Amino acid sequence: MIDRIMTALVLMAFSFMGIAQQFNTEAEKEYFKTLANLSQALLKQQNTDKSSLEYGGLLDPENNIYYTRAAEALYPFVIMYEHTGERKYRKAAIDLGNWLITKQEKAGQWIENPWEWDGTTADQLLMMAAAYPKLKKYLSKKERGIWEISMRKAGMYLVEKMSPDYASINYVPTSACTLAMLWQNVAREDIFLNKARTLAWQTIAKMDEDQFIHGEAARVHGVKYGVDLSYQMDMSLWGLTLYARITGDKAAEDYARKSLAKVIHFVYPNGVIDGSWGARSYKWTGYGTKTADGSQVLFSLFADEDPAYQTAALKNLEYLRSSIKNGLVGYGRDVWAFASKTGQPNLYPTFARAKNLAMALEFGRHQKGESKPFPGQQGDWVKYFPTIKVATLRKGPWMATVSAYDYHDYTSWGGDKYRHFPRGGAMLNAYADGFGILHAASQTKYVRGEEIHMPPMKDSIVPLTPRIEFRNENGYFTNLYDNKSNITIEEENESVQISTSGELSDSNFLPGGVAYHYDYDISENTLIKHVSIRYHDRKPDVQIVEPIILSEGVSLTRIDARTVRITSSEKSILFKVLKGNVELVVGENKDNNWFPFPGLYANPITLKITTPVEGFKEEISFSYSFEKG
Repeated sequence: MIDRIMTALVLMAFSFMGIAQQFNTEAEKEYFKTLANLSQALLKQQNTDKSSLEYGGLLDPENNIYYTRAAEALYPFVIMYEHTGERKYRKAAIDLGNWLITKQEKAGQWIENPWEWDGTTADQLLMMAAAYPKLKKYLSKKERGIWEISMRKAGMYLVEKMSPDYASINYVPTSACTLAMLWQNVAREDIFLNKARTLAWQTIAKMDEDQFIHGEAARVHGVKYGVDLSYQMDMSLWGLTLYARITGDKAAEDYARKSLAKVIHFVYPNGVIDGSWGARSYKWTGYGTKTADGSQVLFSLFADEDPAYQTAALKNLEYLRSSIKNGLVGYGRDVWAFASKTGQPNLYPTFARAKNLAMALEFGRHQKGESKPFPGQQGDWVKYFPTIKVATLRKGPWMATVSAYDYHDYTSWGGDKYRHFPRGGAMLNAYADGFGILHAASQTKYVRGEEIHMPPMKDSIVPLTPRIEFRNENGYFTNLYDNKSNITIEEENESVQISTSGELSDSNFLPGGVAYHYDYDISENTLIKHVSIRYHDRKPDVQIVEPIILSEGVSLTRIDARTVRITSSEKSILFKVLKGNVELVVGENKDNNWFPFPGLYANPITLKITTPVEGFKEEISFSYSFEKG
């Protein structure tokens, strides 16, 4: 609420100055609102002490560190100056750029402190090169020389180092865009243009037949594999497109266009982009991924071709705003900051999203007139992508994602960080009209895949993902660790049926003696889940866990031994056990049913299966149905 008031005050102030009127489309106005909010917060973090070695840098409020990557905010500051005329933004951009140059290594790269990673040089250089034509006349002759030398050195470093083998794949199209921007705005040298083209087509070579880009996770024999939707939408596709627009590479642009037409089906009606199934989903926030830039720039680049993209961009922006407080972007809708000594969130998502919105304003092809719904807002459809074994669908009031994505870090190159994304035919996310998010997915176990971005946890939190599970003397077993399951889909006039089967497995992907079959039947009013359990030669206590996301106004009431009423401010849904010998429990271990990524809380419905004395199978069915009236 506080942030909404601040946003309104910002808009009123800029409207008074005539700023809001300069925009021709609703999209531009909305992008600017949030950009202004974020930029003001970033400005407060700038070191203005001229005697300090960190003069001009942005201080992270969570970790008390001057991140070199935070200097990417110089471009949002430049765009703010262009639209407001306020010189404080121009000065902030110049001071920040000058500070960044002092942190550059001799070879031209920037270290992403406190790490030793330097691939983010592509991001920092992109913002400098994009801002330079706008700042050049305000720089002294000496500063211009220093900036140009710095940018060229960084460009040469990318020419030498960047490749799909050097970095996660999103850095490759970003670098293509960066080098093209450097060539266009700073140094017209063929070496930059040629390397940009090489990187762009190396990215395209990593696209599968469904237009998903592989290469975000671990290496095998030096080659990176793994798809992550959030990085593809928040980074890779806009980088490839901007490269193509700058250089006139129509063929490369067409690959990005075709990919966007596929991934738009993962945008939910409330703006959530479902990246929960990806190999790097440990940083999935609902609005995207924590340290990536955002999807508004991507959608805006193609908004003139399909207004639905602009609608999706605005709806996702609306969800992003639910994660903003005091101008700083948090971990997710309901978790702004956690495990923070200062009570403030990390600065990364704030400057990254500001960068994205600034680029959307500058490079977007915005559309006037009536909006057009995107796929998640309309129709009955189901999309199955066999290359990743993920299905997403819209049926009546429901939208859902079911995943059997089987990426595997064969050599444990990444340690544990690529191990715990959900799979096994689970319904990772589900949306219901009048409720919003009903189910959402998380890591199966909280592992700090990137420690700088994932604070330590003291609580014994449990997964948000709906699942089948058991524990015994050998450990914890669940379908979420089954990397051998498959999905089949059948469509009828009245419903969509999705089926999967496999073995409940541990975090080493080893089966524990219990097979499962998961079936979903989605129709106009009802979502039915069928679970079949087959015991091998032992009979552990198995349970089905259905966490219900606690959006504002959502509550659960146990009606009887087989029924739970789930109510929101608009509608009510009955959860009902249709078949099976189970004990229904509501709210077990509720206090630990939350997850920092995607920043949501849940209240679980647990079905404890009665272990059969005779026989080796149990079948359970339960439904979610909208109540009439």
